[in-house]
Amino acid sequence: MYRMLRAPLKAVTYTRWLHLCVPTLVVAVWMFIYPAAPLMPLLLVAPFGLVPWVRLAEGLQARFLLAPHDEGGLGSTISASPSAHWGDRWRTVLWLEIRLVVSSAALFSTVFLLSASVELGCAAFGHPSADPWVPLEVPRWVSAVLAPVPLVLLASAVVLLGEMITSIAGRLLGPSAAERLSALEERTERLLERNRIARELHDSIGHALTVAVMQAGAARTAGSPEFTERALCAIEETGRAALEDLERVLLVLRESAQPPSQRPTLAEADRLLESARASGARVESEVTGPLDQLPGPVTREGYRILQEALTNVLRHCGPVPVRVRVEVAVGQLDLEVTNPLPKGPTLISGSGSGLRGMRERAALLGGAAETGPHEGTWRVRARLPLERIR
Repeated sequence: MYRMLRAPLKAVTYTRWLHLCVPTLVVAVWMFIYPAAPLMPLLLVAPFGLVPWVRLAEGLQARFLLAPHDEGGLGSTISASPSAHWGDRWRTVLWLEIRLVVSSAALFSTVFLLSASVELGCAAFGHPSADPWVPLEVPRWVSAVLAPVPLVLLASAVVLLGEMITSIAGRLLGPSAAERLSALEERTERLLERNRIARELHDSIGHALTVAVMQAGAARTAGSPEFTERALCAIEETGRAALEDLERVLLVLRESAQPPSQRPTLAEADRLLESARASGARVESEVTGPLDQLPGPVTREGYRILQEALTNVLRHCGPVPVRVRVEVAVGQLDLEVTNPLPKGPTLISGSGSGLRGMRERAALLGGAAETGPHEGTWRVRARLPLERIR
């Protein structure tokens, strides 16, 4: 009831009223030409629904008049493109037929109820119409009391018919089931892309900052100009690589037309290993198999997993011995990083965002990543399948 009372105060009520009255122009013109066949317009408008651009025109009109301020709701679901399939065309035909019928009801209600209110008002002042629409003979005081009633009924009819035609527009001018599925898949892809960007920022920038902090701390305590120079070179190289990654991610976020720079791959793993060695870690590496022949998604995600594993070693254990094993076996890539267990609290629970990111990367490729203590060491092991990716 409260919604019905507020509806006449909203601008959308009157834009919907205008939308309801527009199709009656077709009926009015036809009735002027051939009044003996009032239902003929229902047959005349049907073929227009098969024209692809009619759906675009109807969709834009429905957006602007039926849901002008509902950008994130119904207004965004109404089609604003031509018919792409026969299903869209037949739904447009049905929409035109229903719109014409509902509009006729709205026009009849408007004319009849407005006329009834005027006639009752004239009768209340003692000037009844000579040819009344509503043949009622009532006392003047009764006419005065009843004069506002048709206006209330008209407002209610406009609100109800407006909501009904808006709901129908959402169904007939909205996306089909296939289009909704496509839109859902597109939205899922965007969410996955955002999560991937967040992981990459965490891995790349986190690695660079960890290396810089470790190098700066070691250079301050070493007291050696030669070591300080090596540390500064390592910080510069790591920072430059992080800036390249950051620029690529910013290009994606800005949806720039320029193609983003190539993401790093496992073929560039030596850069990570040298960066870790420059930070004081004693890295022993074992690489087996052709890394340059790995599928793109596997080699890129493998690089990020290795980067995050080395970053965690430097962050939580410092310059300790690290063993890295990368093996391209039959059907899968096996990547393993082991180091001594850190002193004090460890990430036994695996709740860190970096560890979770490694597991997510592996899962997206159909593989698995394990992190945790193993035979007196901390081990990160990822197995990424190759056959599903090619």
